[in-house]
Amino acid sequence: MRKLPRVLVVEDEPPIAELIAVNLRHNGFAPTVAYDGEMAQREVDAVLPDLILLDWMLPGKSGATLAREWRAQERTRGVPIIMLTARSEESDKVQGLDAGADDYITKPFSTNELLARIRAVLRRRAPEITSETVEVGDLTLDAGTYRVTFKGDELKVGPTEFKLLLYFMKHSERVHTRGTLLDKVWGDHVFIEERTVDVHVKRLRESLKEAAKMVETVRGAGYRLTANIPAETASNDAAS
Repeated sequence: MRKLPRVLVVEDEPPIAELIAVNLRHNGFAPTVAYDGEMAQREVDAVLPDLILLDWMLPGKSGATLAREWRAQERTRGVPIIMLTARSEESDKVQGLDAGADDYITKPFSTNELLARIRAVLRRRAPEITSETVEVGDLTLDAGTYRVTFKGDELKVGPTEFKLLLYFMKHSERVHTRGTLLDKVWGDHVFIEERTVDVHVKRLRESLKEAAKMVETVRGAGYRLTANIPAETASNDAAS
């Protein structure tokens, strides 16, 4: 029997939470509802969900705070998070993405939009099944074992960042626009904004640590991964 994707709905308004849960249940998901951060943490500790729908405004800890905490923990780092919020300004969206959300949906939203975003994020959760190994300089990615190493040291890379890195490494030394990266890495990006690419590139650099300098920002164009970058620009690019 096929396992239904488990979705944790963290929403402090019971009517909204129950409506989301009913729609998820009717569309092939197994939802669990939590009404605040404390309850959500208990649910996550009990059973790791496949995806978290996280309301920004919660009693006690905010959704953004919870997202940061889960991203900092090894066990929950790879769980996709979609932020639910009434905030619609670009700065709010950026803040939500920077907190660790994989996507952001503004209330009110339709059931179809919510389901499309959930399915798109779940499709991006794992890299394509492949056994290939790619090397660029001292950086090695083994897609078969889901390992990334730099100079022999293993690096912890999240699911979306893994796919992004795989694409970069398979097409190293080329400049990729944000639109191209959305097409090639995210695929179905009808609801995804180009700013999302910047957030995941930032996360990828943080994961790569010493190798972060290999991901180069090409001003006005996009990004590229290179094995040979001028030493004087390395620190600037890693920080941008």
